[in-house]
Amino acid sequence: MPFDRKNIRLAPPNYLGYGIYFVTICIHNRTARFADISLGHVAFSHLISLSARHSFLLHAYCLMPDHLHFLAEGNSPQSNLLRFITAFKQRTAFAHKNRAGGPLWQAKFYDHILRAPDKLESIACYIWANPVRKGLCEDAAAYPLSGSQTLDWKKLSANLTDWQPPWKEPVPGSPRKERGESPQTGAKPGATCKDET
Repeated sequence: MPFDRKNIRLAPPNYLGYGIYFVTICIHNRTARFADISLGHVAFSHLISLSARHSFLLHAYCLMPDHLHFLAEGNSPQSNLLRFITAFKQRTAFAHKNRAGGPLWQAKFYDHILRAPDKLESIACYIWANPVRKGLCEDAAAYPLSGSQTLDWKKLSANLTDWQPPWKEPVPGSPRKERGESPQTGAKPGATCKDET
Protein backbone atom coordinates (compact mmCIF):
# COMPACT_ATOMS: atom_id res chain seq x y z
CA MET A 1 0.00 0.00 0.00
CA PRO A 2 1.53 3.39 -0.96
CA PHE A 3 2.27 5.88 1.78
CA ASP A 4 0.66 9.27 1.26
CA ARG A 5 2.54 12.16 2.83
CA LYS A 6 0.44 14.76 4.58
CA ASN A 7 0.50 18.09 2.78
CA ILE A 8 1.64 20.62 5.37
CA ARG A 9 1.59 23.51 2.93
CA LEU A 10 -1.08 26.19 2.70
CA ALA A 11 -2.45 27.11 -0.71
CA PRO A 12 0.30 28.62 -2.96
CA PRO A 13 -1.16 32.19 -2.94
CA ASN A 14 -0.25 32.38 0.78
CA TYR A 15 3.43 32.36 -0.22
CA LEU A 16 3.30 35.17 -2.78
CA GLY A 17 4.06 38.87 -2.43
CA TYR A 18 4.91 40.86 0.67
CA GLY A 19 4.49 38.22 3.37
CA ILE A 20 6.85 37.63 6.29
CA TYR A 21 7.78 34.00 6.96
CA PHE A 22 9.58 32.14 9.74
CA VAL A 23 11.04 29.09 7.99
CA THR A 24 12.77 25.96 9.31
CA ILE A 25 14.47 23.53 6.95
CA CYS A 26 15.89 20.34 8.49
CA ILE A 27 18.84 18.25 7.34
CA HIS A 28 18.03 14.75 6.07
CA ASN A 29 17.87 12.41 9.11
CA ARG A 30 18.84 15.44 11.29
CA THR A 31 22.51 14.66 10.63
CA ALA A 32 24.87 17.41 11.79
CA ARG A 33 26.13 18.27 8.28
CA PHE A 34 26.80 21.90 9.16
CA ALA A 35 28.98 21.16 12.16
CA ASP A 36 31.62 21.88 9.49
CA ILE A 37 31.50 25.69 9.43
CA SER A 38 32.95 25.84 5.90
CA LEU A 39 29.93 23.92 4.55
CA GLY A 40 27.71 26.38 6.41
CA HIS A 41 29.35 29.33 4.70
CA VAL A 42 28.71 27.73 1.30
CA ALA A 43 25.02 27.30 2.20
CA PHE A 44 24.82 30.94 3.38
CA SER A 45 26.30 32.28 0.18
CA HIS A 46 23.50 30.50 -1.71
CA LEU A 47 20.83 31.66 0.76
CA ILE A 48 21.87 35.30 0.41
CA SER A 49 22.26 35.30 -3.38
CA LEU A 50 19.00 33.44 -3.95
CA SER A 51 17.07 35.67 -1.52
CA ALA A 52 18.02 38.66 -3.69
CA ARG A 53 17.18 36.83 -6.91
CA HIS A 54 13.74 35.86 -5.55
CA SER A 55 13.05 39.31 -4.02
CA PHE A 56 13.30 38.45 -0.33
CA LEU A 57 14.92 40.29 2.57
CA LEU A 58 16.47 38.12 5.27
CA HIS A 59 15.70 39.72 8.64
CA ALA A 60 17.35 36.86 10.56
CA TYR A 61 19.04 33.57 9.80
CA CYS A 62 20.82 30.90 11.80
CA LEU A 63 22.28 27.69 10.43
CA MET A 64 22.51 25.07 13.13
CA PRO A 65 24.42 21.80 12.62
CA ASP A 66 21.21 19.96 11.65
CA HIS A 67 18.73 22.64 10.55
CA LEU A 68 18.30 26.18 9.26
CA HIS A 69 16.02 28.92 10.58
CA PHE A 70 15.37 32.15 8.75
CA LEU A 71 12.94 35.04 8.82
CA ALA A 72 12.26 36.32 5.30
CA GLU A 73 10.07 39.08 3.93
CA GLY A 74 8.94 39.33 0.32
CA ASN A 75 9.77 42.75 -1.09
CA SER A 76 7.87 42.62 -4.37
CA PRO A 77 4.51 41.34 -5.62
CA GLN A 78 6.45 38.60 -7.47
CA SER A 79 8.19 37.27 -4.33
CA ASN A 80 7.45 33.54 -4.14
CA LEU A 81 8.61 31.74 -1.00
CA LEU A 82 8.03 28.26 -2.44
CA ARG A 83 10.23 28.96 -5.47
CA PHE A 84 12.89 30.60 -3.29
CA ILE A 85 13.11 27.61 -0.95
CA THR A 86 13.04 25.10 -3.82
CA ALA A 87 15.91 26.93 -5.54
CA PHE A 88 17.89 27.16 -2.28
CA LYS A 89 17.46 23.48 -1.47
CA GLN A 90 18.40 22.42 -5.01
CA ARG A 91 21.48 24.65 -5.19
CA THR A 92 22.81 23.65 -1.76
CA ALA A 93 22.01 19.97 -2.30
CA PHE A 94 24.00 20.03 -5.54
CA ALA A 95 26.97 21.73 -3.85
CA HIS A 96 26.75 19.23 -0.96
CA LYS A 97 26.58 16.23 -3.31
CA ASN A 98 29.80 17.38 -4.99
CA ARG A 99 31.54 17.60 -1.59
CA ALA A 100 30.04 14.90 0.62
CA GLY A 101 27.43 12.87 -1.26
CA GLY A 102 24.00 11.75 -0.10
CA PRO A 103 20.86 13.83 0.41
CA LEU A 104 21.19 17.09 2.28
CA TRP A 105 17.65 18.27 3.16
CA GLN A 106 14.42 16.67 4.27
CA ALA A 107 11.77 16.72 1.54
CA LYS A 108 9.60 19.35 3.24
CA PHE A 109 10.10 22.45 5.36
CA TYR A 110 8.17 24.17 8.13
CA ASP A 111 6.84 27.69 7.95
CA HIS A 112 4.93 30.16 10.07
CA ILE A 113 3.42 33.16 8.31
CA LEU A 114 3.62 36.25 10.51
CA ARG A 115 0.35 38.11 10.86
CA ALA A 116 1.72 40.80 13.15
CA PRO A 117 4.93 42.45 11.90
CA ASP A 118 5.49 43.98 15.35
CA LYS A 119 6.80 40.58 16.51
CA LEU A 120 9.54 40.60 13.87
CA GLU A 121 12.41 41.56 16.21
CA SER A 122 11.26 39.10 18.90
CA ILE A 123 11.22 36.27 16.37
CA ALA A 124 14.62 37.34 15.02
CA CYS A 125 16.03 37.26 18.57
CA TYR A 126 14.52 33.80 19.07
CA ILE A 127 16.30 32.62 15.89
CA TRP A 128 19.67 34.10 16.88
CA ALA A 129 19.41 32.61 20.39
CA ASN A 130 19.09 29.07 19.02
CA PRO A 131 22.84 28.27 19.31
CA VAL A 132 22.82 29.53 22.91
CA ARG A 133 19.80 27.36 23.79
CA LYS A 134 21.56 24.34 22.26
CA GLY A 135 24.81 24.98 24.14
CA LEU A 136 26.90 25.77 21.04
CA CYS A 137 27.94 29.17 22.39
CA GLU A 138 27.25 31.50 25.27
CA ASP A 139 26.82 34.70 23.27
CA ALA A 140 24.54 34.60 20.21
CA ALA A 141 26.50 37.39 18.49
CA ALA A 142 29.60 35.17 18.47
CA TYR A 143 27.96 32.34 16.51
CA PRO A 144 29.54 32.34 13.01
CA LEU A 145 26.49 31.04 11.13
CA SER A 146 23.93 33.68 12.10
CA GLY A 147 23.14 37.10 10.74
CA SER A 148 20.73 39.55 9.15
CA GLN A 149 20.50 41.67 6.03
CA THR A 150 18.23 44.29 7.62
CA LEU A 151 18.76 44.44 11.40
CA ASP A 152 21.70 45.24 13.67
CA TRP A 153 21.69 41.63 14.74
CA LYS A 154 24.77 41.64 16.96
CA LYS A 155 23.20 44.36 19.10
CA LEU A 156 19.66 42.94 19.04
CA SER A 157 20.74 39.35 19.74
CA ALA A 158 21.61 40.37 23.30
CA ASN A 159 17.90 41.02 23.96
CA LEU A 160 16.00 38.32 25.75
CA THR A 161 12.69 37.38 24.19
CA ASP A 162 9.75 35.47 25.58
CA TRP A 163 8.44 34.72 22.09
CA GLN A 164 7.93 31.02 21.40
CA PRO A 165 6.88 29.39 18.13
CA PRO A 166 3.19 28.47 18.34
CA TRP A 167 4.03 24.76 18.02
CA LYS A 168 6.21 24.93 21.16
CA GLU A 169 3.67 26.61 23.41
CA PRO A 170 2.36 24.17 26.00
CA VAL A 171 -1.24 23.12 25.69
CA PRO A 172 -3.13 23.38 29.01
CA GLY A 173 -3.68 19.91 30.43
CA SER A 174 -1.10 18.34 28.10
CA PRO A 175 1.55 16.08 29.61
CA ARG A 176 4.12 17.87 27.44
CA LYS A 177 6.38 20.02 29.59
CA GLU A 178 7.38 23.57 28.78
CA ARG A 179 10.74 23.72 27.09
CA GLY A 180 13.10 25.66 29.27
CA GLU A 181 16.53 27.01 28.60
CA SER A 182 19.37 24.52 28.55
CA PRO A 183 21.09 24.25 31.94
CA GLN A 184 24.42 24.44 30.06
CA THR A 185 23.81 27.95 28.74
CA GLY A 186 24.09 30.68 31.30
CA ALA A 187 24.72 33.26 28.56
CA LYS A 188 27.59 35.57 29.45
CA PRO A 189 28.12 38.65 27.25
CA GLY A 190 31.40 38.65 25.38
CA ALA A 191 31.89 34.87 25.51
CA THR A 192 32.81 33.04 22.36
CA CYS A 193 31.30 30.03 20.67
CA LYS A 194 32.71 26.56 20.91
CA ASP A 195 34.79 25.56 17.91
CA GLU A 196 32.63 23.32 15.71
CA THR A 197 34.96 22.74 12.77
